[in-house]
Amino acid sequence: MIQIKKKYLKIIAVFVGFMTIGILFGAWISAPAYEGEKSDHFDGTKFRNRTKISAKGAWDIVKWGLTRTQAHWKAITKTASFEKPLERVEGKTLRVTFVNHSTFLIQTQGLNILTDPIWSDYTAPIQIAGPARQRPAGIRMEDLPPIDLILISHNHYDHLDINTLLDLTKSHTPKIVTPLGISQFLENKNIPNSEDLDWWEMTQITKDIEIICVPAQHSSGRGLFDRDRTLWAGFVLKTPHGNLYFAGDTGYDAKIFQEIGERCAPLRLAFLPIGAYLPRWFMHPVHISPKQAVQVYEDLGQPQSIAMHFGTFPLADDGQKTAPEDLRKALFEKQIPTDKFRIPKEGKALVFE
Repeated sequence: MIQIKKKYLKIIAVFVGFMTIGILFGAWISAPAYEGEKSDHFDGTKFRNRTKISAKGAWDIVKWGLTRTQAHWKAITKTASFEKPLERVEGKTLRVTFVNHSTFLIQTQGLNILTDPIWSDYTAPIQIAGPARQRPAGIRMEDLPPIDLILISHNHYDHLDINTLLDLTKSHTPKIVTPLGISQFLENKNIPNSEDLDWWEMTQITKDIEIICVPAQHSSGRGLFDRDRTLWAGFVLKTPHGNLYFAGDTGYDAKIFQEIGERCAPLRLAFLPIGAYLPRWFMHPVHISPKQAVQVYEDLGQPQSIAMHFGTFPLADDGQKTAPEDLRKALFEKQIPTDKFRIPKEGKALVFE
């Protein structure tokens, strides 16, 4: 009996040891919490969505992990030969190059802008595990033109990649615009020149260009103890030649998109997510489906749109090609031409005159 008890004690000790390491690691990677005045979407401790819908909790994560069946993904290792982006694009011309996932190089009015830049191989705290990159970036980082502005929609690992931001700040001196609470985290990581905005706050970038932080339905968190402690958002880039809407990550809330479409008109271009949406019971609070993306396109007033957040990292149960295929079906059902809602290719520039 004594031997059995010793055996169980060893098992318990090992279990407690692993749990302690896990908790300490979860605390270490957690981002600092935002501290500020209460609002209709901040209770003084945590942020919340306008609909009061929130991301699924721990037990649902366990349930999904035990029951999930992921569709097909295949790593594409061959790097295509792409032309280097132009140094600058002036005037009314808008040039957009898809890097992949939610990363775009936007060039207009003499400005070079990156959205949610990630060049890392994994969307994880350490670069040895987690959802792995399945296709190379459409632009090599060393081929980037001078970067003036970076937009960060929220602090999840596939949208706020510290390694990428450190590399970019070494080679460039960009201004970084983020939702509330993220600037402090970036400062802690020695990433300077960032500015926090609340929903519907604005900052001036140049004489003619402003950035508006707009609502999204999502969540935030990088560790065990920082869930929803910083804000999530989309952005509208206001230009003299029409406005650009970058949705970031978002679930569906018709009022959000209708309000953005009305308050930020005229929208020249919208970047809308279509991937990481299955299974719907788990993903619907935080990720729109391709069919909902088409509805968002209509809610916004049918601006020219570009798909994003697909085909790069296996974050959910939809496969590498599932989201583009379902988007084409949804467009066909609504009799919307595919050139109105484009599925971009890595490294290929889209030019809007």
